[in-house]
Amino acid sequence: MPHPVISEFDIIFAGGGATACVVAGRLAAWDPSLSILILEGGQHTLDQAAHIQPYQYPSHQAPTSTTMTFNVGNPSPRLNGRTPIVPCAHCIGGGSSVNAMFYTRAPASDFDDWGADGWESKNLIPLMKKLETYEVQPDRPTHGYSGPIKVSSGGYKLGASEEFIHVGTTYHKRQYAEDTDDLETCNTYSPWAKYIDGTTGRRSDAAHHYVYNQAHNANLHIWVGKRVKRVIFQDKRAVGVEFTSDPVSCPDAGQSSSIVRASKLVIVSAGAFGSPAILERSGIGAEAILKRCNIEQLVDLPGVGENYRGLRDHNGIFVPYFAAEGAITMDPLWRGKESVVQENLAQWKTNGKSLIAQNGSDAKIKWRPDDDELKAMGSAFQPRWKEFFQDRPDKAVAIFALSEGSAGLLLRIFPPRNYMVACCFTLYPVSAGSVHIKLDENSQEGIDFNTGYLDDPSDIVPLIFGYKKMREIVRRMPSYRGEVPTGHPRFPEGSAAVCGETTGPVDLIAPDLIYTAEDDEAINRHLRRRMQTTWHSLGTCAMMPRANQGVIDARLNVYGVTNLKVADMSIAPKNVGTNTYSTALLIGEKAAMIIADELGIECRPCSHESSWQSPRSRL
Repeated sequence: MPHPVISEFDIIFAGGGATACVVAGRLAAWDPSLSILILEGGQHTLDQAAHIQPYQYPSHQAPTSTTMTFNVGNPSPRLNGRTPIVPCAHCIGGGSSVNAMFYTRAPASDFDDWGADGWESKNLIPLMKKLETYEVQPDRPTHGYSGPIKVSSGGYKLGASEEFIHVGTTYHKRQYAEDTDDLETCNTYSPWAKYIDGTTGRRSDAAHHYVYNQAHNANLHIWVGKRVKRVIFQDKRAVGVEFTSDPVSCPDAGQSSSIVRASKLVIVSAGAFGSPAILERSGIGAEAILKRCNIEQLVDLPGVGENYRGLRDHNGIFVPYFAAEGAITMDPLWRGKESVVQENLAQWKTNGKSLIAQNGSDAKIKWRPDDDELKAMGSAFQPRWKEFFQDRPDKAVAIFALSEGSAGLLLRIFPPRNYMVACCFTLYPVSAGSVHIKLDENSQEGIDFNTGYLDDPSDIVPLIFGYKKMREIVRRMPSYRGEVPTGHPRFPEGSAAVCGETTGPVDLIAPDLIYTAEDDEAINRHLRRRMQTTWHSLGTCAMMPRANQGVIDARLNVYGVTNLKVADMSIAPKNVGTNTYSTALLIGEKAAMIIADELGIECRPCSHESSWQSPRSRL
């Protein structure tokens, strides 16, 4: 259906991801007379099974997926010359419509560390509570109970996660807590909540809960299949955007440009890859970058696409194990076994339960090393520990977790049976990269993307330790039936660490495997070949002082121009120790408050002001 011919709106969003949906939805609800346009390169997600049925999230990682953009990085010597690929969402709702729905929140002190006026944790906690309905436990002081985004335990409890917690609290000698997303607790095993509605069993995403639920508002417009090329300026005032048909979503459409105008504000909300690209195509960025792309510079902002040394992410490893034949895993559903899918769908449609309302992971630990573990990690990690972690007990080094089933690439490689995947991703790696636009030899636009993965020698140390510790945990679980050799290091013949299938677990009190120097080198090589993104890209339009390579101020204004803001994960000036959906929602809620204030719109304040303080602020 063609879009109505409207040439001017009050507010235009360049990008329709999670944060854009939050901001647009809040503003539309507070002032229905505002004319708002969301331009999104991807397609709609409204009531589509692949988006609302939680178990289907791995389908978006398929090589043929059009709901993701697969950003190809430059080859890296730190990854043994490998070319890393970092996907990002390409649909209405952004990452909230395609992610794995893990509910994790950063420690409150992360936001205090940002150093941005108004973004301190004491100002953000009421918004964290406002956005959620926490269905897991009642009366938790840092959680909300009447917000649009539902948080639950999912629609089916998986048994191996209970085994994971049992081994963690006995062999690994850590405590147990029901809630480790209270903004301070870590180093404790806990259940892993999910962005799944506990009643309906549907994904709880920003698209459905902020914008699709306002279909009655004739002034809220969503145009899909539209790629924003650049922001249009009069002098240095943003007055609109130029867009074309998206070549992936609309491959048969022409590439002629259209312009739509904004009378009040343009908000760039295209994510850590898209937002810096739009700014650079608009003449905002470093002179050398723009010059090589034949773009006239409007504002000299060398921080665009950077953030000190660049785009930040979390580093992940995903290591497969065989699971017992009788174990209940996600494998039959993820492989599309028709009888299992239909049985679970029937129950899900009736009461929102079954494996359809699952993402495969029910337990985690936000891990910090104890003294013995720190010693075992060796000298390469000690400076980073002392400088960043030692005196910040609320900051975890990594998340250890278990996925009950093999998905993505593993699904396409392994033969049909039951699997478990040990997951470890580091939360505050030192290394960082950058992303900029470039022109190829045919003058076609591409990206110059350096991930920076493992550039700092301290970053691989927790991954190596995580591989070893998770192997010890998994091999003590009753469901364990050995390692999938192709997903593990190739240890030397005769090594005690050689991997393979087995008939059952070792005893809880069995000695740990002993790794030789040669074994350690095999692990190092393997992880450099296999380490990958956790889809948590951020920081490329950082909210920092302009003199420090910042791109926006604390009110989200792009330096050097007017009527132009950025609101998405690209604004994060420092990393956050969490799966980033929670932060994207939070940025959206804060951005909506800022914009409403500037436009003189009355918005309903948070009714539950928090008296909770971060550990650092109590001192």
